[in-house]
Amino acid sequence: MQMEHESWKMVLAAEFDKPYYKKLINFVRHEDSMASIYPPKKERFRAYNLTPFSAVKVVILGQDPYHGFAQAHGLAFSVHNQTKLPPSLVNIYKELMDDMGCDMPKHGDLTSWAEQGVFLLNTVLSVREASAGSHQKQGWETFTDATISVLSEEREHLVFVLWGKPAQQKEKLIDTSKHLVLKAPHPSPLSSYRGFFGSKPFSKTNAYLKDNGIKPIEWCL
Repeated sequence: MQMEHESWKMVLAAEFDKPYYKKLINFVRHEDSMASIYPPKKERFRAYNLTPFSAVKVVILGQDPYHGFAQAHGLAFSVHNQTKLPPSLVNIYKELMDDMGCDMPKHGDLTSWAEQGVFLLNTVLSVREASAGSHQKQGWETFTDATISVLSEEREHLVFVLWGKPAQQKEKLIDTSKHLVLKAPHPSPLSSYRGFFGSKPFSKTNAYLKDNGIKPIEWCL
């Protein structure tokens, strides 16, 4: 379990020495020894390793990783190429098709977004198999809050996409005078029809990036 990219190590260096982080790592190590934990160790910091600090253009916040076998691979909402699409991702794709005119993607791997600067961050970076929320309130939220805060403080003209109430609670960490915050209901089947559909996050993001001289994202997969 390792953060590889030097840019993130530098801006988050202070976190690694704090008592909460050491306690968190010990907790996750113990969990690894007792049960199947997702995503696998080598993929827990994949969002950070694929999208360097200086390359971030867009932040899409998720919550827990998927807790089923061979689903989570370190990017919020994304799943391995051959994995059946989760319902929330299907709804994200439906909005993508309506908003951007894309064809329905044939896979759920969002790596190409991450490689373009879309930081797909879950607020909790690990979970026990078949046990949603099992690694909440162990320290991950403190670490990912620090991540959001340093992005807000040290970068400019980012787009923060906050779907659902838990993600929207993070708005207090964001300087809205220099970043765009897009809020909508969560894309899960329970809430997607309350305003997620029709929210046009992809075209709004690209319009903002273009207005600020930043290359837009190729959202179609």
